[in-house]
Amino acid sequence: MKNGVNIRYASLVICRQRPQTASGVVFVTLEDETGFVNLILWAATFERWRHVATTSSLLAAHGKVERDGDVIYVVPDRLEALELGGMPSASRDFR
Repeated sequence: MKNGVNIRYASLVICRQRPQTASGVVFVTLEDETGFVNLILWAATFERWRHVATTSSLLAAHGKVERDGDVIYVVPDRLEALELGGMPSASRDFR
């Protein structure tokens, strides 16, 4: 995908990270059968969607693709909790 393209991506949350050196930025890693997708949640976006970002096992991210060479991220402006249908899932988190 090209830089700046709007997308919606949904997958399992496998990791949430909030490094102290990242000025409030939260990184969320999602995984599906094709691989990993990294989300960058700027501090304001994280605060707005805090509950969804910290409690959802299956997450949809609505936002833009950001590319820097071969490195690709999704920068969401909206998050959506999805149901797993009773399937348990646990992520490795900062909480």
